[in-house]
Amino acid sequence: MEPRLFLLLALALASAPAVFCATNAQDDAALRDVMSQWTNYPSSWNSGVPCSGWDGVMCLDGRVTSLRLSSVNLAGTLSTSIGQLSQLVFLDLSFNKDLGGPLPGQIGNLQQLTTLILAGCTFNGEIPTEFGNLQELWFLALNSNQFTGGIPPSIGLLSKLFWLDLADNQLTGAIPVSTSTSPGLNQLVNTKHFHFNKNKLTGTLDGLFSSNMNLLHILFDSNQLSGSIPDELGGITTLEVLRLDRNGFVGAIPATIGNLVKLNEINLASNKLTGSVPDLSNLTNLNVVDLSNNKFDASAAPSWFTTLTSLTSVSIASGQLSGQVPNGLFTLPQLQQVVLNNNQFNGTLEMTGNISSQLQTVNLMDNQIVSADVTSYKNTLLLAGNLLCAEQDPTSKPYCSKQQQNGAPYITSTAQCGSARSCSGNQNLDPSSCGCAFSYNGKMVFRAPFFTDLTSGGPFQLLESSMSAQLQLRPGSVYLSDIHFDSDSYLQVQVKLFPTSGTAFNLSELIRIGFDLSNQTYKPPKNFGPYFFIADPYAPLSGAVAGKKSKMSTGAIAGIAVAGGLLVIALIFTSIFALRQKRRARQLKDRADPFGSWSAGQKDNGGAPQLKGARFFSFDELKSCTNNFSDSHEIGSGGYGKVYKGTLVDGTRVAIKRAQPNSMQGAVEFKNEIELLSRVHHRNLVSLIGFCYEQGEQMLVYEYISNGTLRENLTGRGAYLDWKKRLRIALGSARGLAYLHELADPPIIHRDVKSANILLDDNLKAKVADFGLSKLVADTEKGHVSTQVKGTLGYLDPEYYMTQQLSEKSDVYSFGVVMLELVSGRQPIEKGRYIVREMKLAINPADHDGHYGLRCIVDPAIRDAARTPGFRRFVQLAMRCVDESAAARPAMGAVVKEIEAMLQSEPAAGGDSSAEPSTNELADAGGGPRAHPYSDVEISTASYAGDGASDYMPYFEVKPK
Repeated sequence: MEPRLFLLLALALASAPAVFCATNAQDDAALRDVMSQWTNYPSSWNSGVPCSGWDGVMCLDGRVTSLRLSSVNLAGTLSTSIGQLSQLVFLDLSFNKDLGGPLPGQIGNLQQLTTLILAGCTFNGEIPTEFGNLQELWFLALNSNQFTGGIPPSIGLLSKLFWLDLADNQLTGAIPVSTSTSPGLNQLVNTKHFHFNKNKLTGTLDGLFSSNMNLLHILFDSNQLSGSIPDELGGITTLEVLRLDRNGFVGAIPATIGNLVKLNEINLASNKLTGSVPDLSNLTNLNVVDLSNNKFDASAAPSWFTTLTSLTSVSIASGQLSGQVPNGLFTLPQLQQVVLNNNQFNGTLEMTGNISSQLQTVNLMDNQIVSADVTSYKNTLLLAGNLLCAEQDPTSKPYCSKQQQNGAPYITSTAQCGSARSCSGNQNLDPSSCGCAFSYNGKMVFRAPFFTDLTSGGPFQLLESSMSAQLQLRPGSVYLSDIHFDSDSYLQVQVKLFPTSGTAFNLSELIRIGFDLSNQTYKPPKNFGPYFFIADPYAPLSGAVAGKKSKMSTGAIAGIAVAGGLLVIALIFTSIFALRQKRRARQLKDRADPFGSWSAGQKDNGGAPQLKGARFFSFDELKSCTNNFSDSHEIGSGGYGKVYKGTLVDGTRVAIKRAQPNSMQGAVEFKNEIELLSRVHHRNLVSLIGFCYEQGEQMLVYEYISNGTLRENLTGRGAYLDWKKRLRIALGSARGLAYLHELADPPIIHRDVKSANILLDDNLKAKVADFGLSKLVADTEKGHVSTQVKGTLGYLDPEYYMTQQLSEKSDVYSFGVVMLELVSGRQPIEKGRYIVREMKLAINPADHDGHYGLRCIVDPAIRDAARTPGFRRFVQLAMRCVDESAAARPAMGAVVKEIEAMLQSEPAAGGDSSAEPSTNELADAGGGPRAHPYSDVEISTASYAGDGASDYMPYFEVKPK
């Protein structure tokens, strides 16, 4: 080979992606075929391979696991090759309005898929029956498309489904219910959300519901359903929102509706319901009631009109109600709207006394009211069509007019920016900076809000602040406008989101925000209820069609490339000699002084590490004590390298963690880790004996610990752990972490707390190990560190992932997961099931069996202990530790005190050598660890899907660093 060609090849290899960026050949070909059916795909897709940095693509071990391209203006159809991405976990193509066509049945080949979001596109045709093959599917959103045909019965096979949204399509036919030969949606007993509104569905709901369902939202409004409302609905006591309005239901409303004590909204309006107005007096959480436009029996106003103090809106227009309107209705403290027009109310309307200050509208038009005492009420009152208005001039009695208006709906203020401030082109005024920027716009639709007053700024200001915080935007950078209720009684809000810096969002930010809104990761304030978001095309992307050819000629481009290549080659040649000379000099210096390399060539000029008790080992010393690192001395391995058992010349047994060449840290990072480890001393923490940093090696030397990791012991490969031993292990681990958080100066966040990083000594005393990911919390950082998200699958704090703000509470979350491991014996994620969610779903305080509802989850080795009060207290503490909100989690010091109290209340067990003092010992007491495999995992993306704080299931995609 000619020298020039050899050098060009070397340059090409040097610029190629690292090995870990390689993409599986099948996935590469499949994605490129998918891309061939699209325009406006991201420009990064024009070069490299998918796993080397294509926007919206995430990989693990070269396999594509996530394809997230929300809001990027994709156009085209979805190729059948999508089914070849067999390791795909996330697929989000939402809010691309020009992406459509039939959905290929090959999507059913994605056996690992947990999240499928195609909301706000223009897909059409029938929903493929192959969806039934997606057994891991947890979140399915096909809303706001143009799907036709029936709902595939095979969806009933998706037993893990949490979220099912098929709303706002053109679906027809009956709701599939299982038979002896076919599945049906009645089998979805774990699903929380049934969203089928705004379709053309027919038939009845018979057989669909049962008391073992756990639904939160049932939305079937605006269809063509018929038959009676099933009695079984009343058995779903978890229900919060029920909308069956705008259908053809007949018969009486079942009395079992009165059992839905968690219900916030019930809307049965515009059906053909008969019988009496239902008794809702037990529904003490009810905010919104709409029973309008039915055929109820004539009756007086129901008694619950004056007793349900949580009501914000009451609507029973055309409800055959008569008699006098009870004055107590208007005194309900939260009431905002009353709509009782087209009834037969008569007598005198009395609105006196302590009228609700929030009451904005009272509509009693077209009744038979003869007089009114309404001097206490100053807002909108509509009485036109009553006897008292028959001969009245509306100017003398404004309530006889049909055209009264409340104040204007809320709109985000930009008064601070001055009235003359405006923006040109497609840019908008950012209320947080008063500058102009390309906002990310869309329509937010709340399907069942628990309030009706649109003039009050309070709820909407709370919406603004929650969006800016949860979507990681600058405070005040959310603009709300055009707020109104549409003809479907949905609350529509036009939203504009502004970039934190610059004048436009970059593509990765756009994809992240789109996913947070499509995947329901963003949680609005609770009184806004269930929502969906449809984004507008993003202006800066609308003209940026990927793959456009450059106006520069091919020859010119080639000439520039060759010239640049020759220049680089020349620079390489001129640098080689100098580099070789410097390397030789540095090698000579390192041989004479093992610490000499620490500051050479580094920005850090602090010299050798400042050690407190740890010593330097030569490579030859460690080689000798491990018999040349022989396999017989190997006791563990991991992404970082291998761990060897050795004996020093003084007889001390040690564990030596030796880094692989491709996983070694830089000198500064390795120095910082050694300095941190050498100054951490506590009886429940591992302590560093020494290190080696020569001959291209990075090794850490720990004291050898005999009983392995907690994870190993929980799997039965070590000591038998009864309940009291597990409590002591939890206490010891908590003490070690509390020392790091509260007594270390500055505090230390471990960042990788897990059962594999808790070691057990001869007496089963717990020692927290492996500080490779730890972070110092400086005083100036006020308790948190903004850092790249790292951690281990199953233990990662969801709030840390969302905000990238690391705090001690992140360790508390991980420790809570370890506590659940101690209870269950299971790993955090087994067979796609996440222990945090499994526990939340299973806990039953009313369980009379004594296992707190956890009989099927608790480790059989401690099943008898699960009947004790201490067990419940331990589980309750663990669930507080894994609260979704960091602010709601206890500090580690508080955790220590609670576990100490549990141990003191346990019966004594004599002769137990594992016993520890019950006092809160956080003092420096030394200790020694056994090293173990180093977990080196970087979290790349995550999803929290759900509609309430207690209903999420994290799925994390991981990739090697």
